[in-house]
Amino acid sequence: MSKRTLVTSALPYANGPIHLGHLAGAYLPADLYVRYKRLKRQDILYICGSDEHGVPITIAAEKEGVDPQDIVDKFHSRNKEVFDKIGISFDYYGRTSSPVHHETSQDFFSKLYEDGVFVQKTEEQLYDPKADMFLPDRYVKGTCPNCGYEEAYGDQCENCGTSLSPTELINPKSAITGDTPETRKTKHWYLPLGDFQERLEKWIDSRENWKPNVAGQVKSWLNDGLADRAVTRDLTWGVPVPLEEAEGKVLYVWFDAPIGYISATKEWAQEQGDPERWKTYWQDEETDLIHFIGKDNIVFHCIMFPAVLMAYGNYVLPKNVPANEFLNLEGRKLSTSRGWAVWLEDYLDDFEADLLRYVLGTTLPETKDSDFSWEDFQNKVNSELADILGNFVFRTTSFTHKYFDGTVPELKDPSEQDREALAQIAIQKEAIAEAYEEFKMREAIAETMKLARIGNKYFTDMEPWKTRKEDMDTCGNTLHVCLQITAAISILFEPVLPHKMATLRKELHLDDNLSWQQVGPSLLQSGSGIEKGEILFTKIEDEQVEEQLEKLEQRVTENQSADEKYEPLKQNMEFDDFLKMDLRAGRIVEAAAIEKADKLLKLTVDLGFEQRTIVSGIANDFAPGEIVGQQVCVVANLAPKKLMGVQSNGMILMAEEEDGSLKFVETDARPGSPVT
Repeated sequence: MSKRTLVTSALPYANGPIHLGHLAGAYLPADLYVRYKRLKRQDILYICGSDEHGVPITIAAEKEGVDPQDIVDKFHSRNKEVFDKIGISFDYYGRTSSPVHHETSQDFFSKLYEDGVFVQKTEEQLYDPKADMFLPDRYVKGTCPNCGYEEAYGDQCENCGTSLSPTELINPKSAITGDTPETRKTKHWYLPLGDFQERLEKWIDSRENWKPNVAGQVKSWLNDGLADRAVTRDLTWGVPVPLEEAEGKVLYVWFDAPIGYISATKEWAQEQGDPERWKTYWQDEETDLIHFIGKDNIVFHCIMFPAVLMAYGNYVLPKNVPANEFLNLEGRKLSTSRGWAVWLEDYLDDFEADLLRYVLGTTLPETKDSDFSWEDFQNKVNSELADILGNFVFRTTSFTHKYFDGTVPELKDPSEQDREALAQIAIQKEAIAEAYEEFKMREAIAETMKLARIGNKYFTDMEPWKTRKEDMDTCGNTLHVCLQITAAISILFEPVLPHKMATLRKELHLDDNLSWQQVGPSLLQSGSGIEKGEILFTKIEDEQVEEQLEKLEQRVTENQSADEKYEPLKQNMEFDDFLKMDLRAGRIVEAAAIEKADKLLKLTVDLGFEQRTIVSGIANDFAPGEIVGQQVCVVANLAPKKLMGVQSNGMILMAEEEDGSLKFVETDARPGSPVT
């Protein structure tokens, strides 16, 4: 075991509030792990902060007509506050607009530049003459060359997850003016990732117990061969490139943002009065570095940032990157632009933090996308927190007060059932710890709740309401055992329910600084007093759920003005251009998933005169088995393109609903018939 652990969560963009998807992806899982490690009295440091550079910041500023600094100042404070209220226990929450971060990022660039690591290139990039600026990735939208999604950004397609550059988009448009950009030459510096491929492969092969979804994505990138990656861009907002010849250029956000972990650790060390202490966590081989992120950040944390650290030298590399998949909401993809999201600020106006920590913790998208629904929230609060955990604690403490004057009964000549129930504390403690160590947060929570289930069943089986009339020693033993289980739960459930478990420990008169190692069958001394306590969890009523669903729908409506309910029409095209498209009626005869491509399906489509293989990015909306026989419209003369190793010969026409879901453009015409 290493001497210490450094945990980071992906730096959230300071351009908007935090929602459930953010919490489930990178922050709640990290906090569960960190709180568990702290209980074990291990040296662990939890670092995060606001990512205050990049195009999303400048776009938000332009929409509001303010300076980017105004945007990041507002959301840095708001997000830091909401993280604290929901119980995310950062040791330090920094920001990438700080002087320390600018200095640290520029130092990284300068050293790599001086060591000759970078490749300088003059290339043609997209330029908007009307806006008089080069267009960074998020300032460009177009059709994804991989899956055909028409709203792909210039850095990544949010439909299929493919990493892109603006010049790869089909029919690119400026996000500023809507015009078709032109290409102009500009000079930038690139990190030649291919030079690090062998070292990265060797390092990746040495990692143990990585999630299959993480290892699979990384190896897919490596198998395709690593290309040069720009580390600078043409923008005025960001960390200035520390070269005279680079005036008007800043460090690319993918380069400077991960360095934010280092700069934030430096600031933490300064705050501790020991400015050099950051080196212990970043430059000592006895440190385990763990990155908690969402799957859209895998390549940056598993390939690009490690390459930068390798190039600089004398830095530890990640031991694990337990990335989570995406969280959906009420069966649909989260969409902040459409208002289809639950922001933590709004949640906390109506409910306690611990309820969400528990419910979201049981549905974390650890290996595949998962779904949050208000009905599930209600069911889990009512049937698990209230009926199992809350009920067990309340019946134990209230029974003790009513029949044993609020003191812990002595354990006298315990029965086999008593001993077996007490033994479950150690058994569950080990199972919970094992799950946390393997980053299986859902399993850790389930195993913790299992101890409450065991306690509830034991209480019911022993029937203390009967034995109090017949045998007070047996009744006392039952309450003693249940109180010891309750005491153990107050510590074992601390990572998940920190606020409620602090209340419970106070009711049991337990020291609030007890460690994981101290959890056992004798936390409470016989004869010690306890408080009667209140009911820990109240049930969620149907009206509360209906209110949340109404709020959700209202937000969607509010985000749709009359002009925004439909996608704006594209620029006019000539009739001759339309005639170039050969649209045909077709029928899907076979459909199958594509390995390592979560959003793509391989379709065999009958066009009457032949059968075609077409790759379509519709896997999130349709299962392969449900679309066989589906009538479709096909762009039949689209140039063939290989997608995830499969040759695609055409495109299926789809319509996108307001909620982002896809529908087939259907026709009853015989396969092969022209669609005109």
